[in-house]
Amino acid sequence: MSSKELRRAGVLARVESSELKLVNAAVMMGISYRQSKRLAKRYREGGVQGLQHGNVGRESNRRKSKKFRERVLRLVGKKYSGEEGERFGPTLAAEHLASDDQVEVNAQTLRRWMLSEGLWSRARKRRMHRQRRERKEHVGELVQMDGSFHDWLEARGPGGCLMNMVDDASGDTLARLGSEETIWAAAGVLRAWVKKYGIPVALYTDWKNVYVREASRKEQFQGVVPVTQFGQMCQRLGIRMIAW
Repeated sequence: MSSKELRRAGVLARVESSELKLVNAAVMMGISYRQSKRLAKRYREGGVQGLQHGNVGRESNRRKSKKFRERVLRLVGKKYSGEEGERFGPTLAAEHLASDDQVEVNAQTLRRWMLSEGLWSRARKRRMHRQRRERKEHVGELVQMDGSFHDWLEARGPGGCLMNMVDDASGDTLARLGSEETIWAAAGVLRAWVKKYGIPVALYTDWKNVYVREASRKEQFQGVVPVTQFGQMCQRLGIRMIAW
């Protein structure tokens, strides 16, 4: 069993004992709420062993049959491809293949396959992800937060970082200009957002140490799931964090 699966087992054990809500467990595990519900069910039914990846003990994706590879690429071409500005990236496509099509394929393997078939290009990865995803239906369901460095004052003052929040459904925005993209800069703009629009259900953020981070080797060994200071603030408010 991998260290990631062991960490998830520890988090789900806290959910089963009612010590932790599943929505907060999803943040701690770095996965979507929908995926956390599937894992919670597997943990309930099979315990720690129920969390083991379905491919444990099987051949790696690198040795998948030609028929399997063709099936995967057929699904990608039909459901997750399109013009360059609309295509899914390999990581997002792998997630949807697993959740929507019940087809497990490693994202790195899928990246190689998609590159070889011209279904993806590195240069458009982030843009594709943003453009293809459909907007949420309800205000406050998902709010994007991002820090953008630029010469905002056009050489009339120091450069800075614009902390910007955008509601995915309504397009409402709120921004604060500061010097760096720090935890406190993020907390400041989130506080202003809550005062004006209320507490969002989920935040869509960059994969940066300000928001979320990978576990250190020591934390992996101890089974500790890392949560940043900003992540702890969001947990207290019941905000789910989605890193991309």
